[in-house]
Amino acid sequence: MAGRRLRSGTVVLGGMGMLAATLTSCGSDPDRRCVDPVTYEKLPSYECDDSDGSGRYYYGGNYRNGKAGGGSFDRSAVESGGFGHSGSSGG
Repeated sequence: MAGRRLRSGTVVLGGMGMLAATLTSCGSDPDRRCVDPVTYEKLPSYECDDSDGSGRYYYGGNYRNGKAGGGSFDRSAVESGGFGHSGSSGG
């Protein structure tokens, strides 16, 4: 009987973790980083926050070898959601 309780407790805990991950991903924004729109090299965030800055926010993707890739400058192209949400990734 004790083994059975352990299994049902594990299922409940696993389900709660999945629910928490789902709720978190539904309201979360995609990762963004400030990059040079020509070279895709990472820039300080003030280059994107300042209207005179030379950078643009790059959403999603990854950052390897000093350059961003696999994402998009269009935030809506990479917005993602959890279960019950439609999402897409752009490139």
